Amino acid sequence: MKYVLAIVALLAVAIGVAGIVYGEADDSPGLQLLGVVLALGAVVFGVRAVRRGR
Repeated sequence: MKYVLAIVALLAVAIGVAGIVYGEADDSPGLQLLGVVLALGAVVFGVRAVRRGR
């Protein structure tokens, strides 16, 4: 289960980074903001999952 959460967090970070990149190419500040929020939220979620697993 722990590995599934890690994979989901990594996938969410990748989607967030892709949103930032595509938002920059399309000059869309809203998409960039959503990408940043998604990536940061996934990092926080991943860190919390790892710290609770110890």
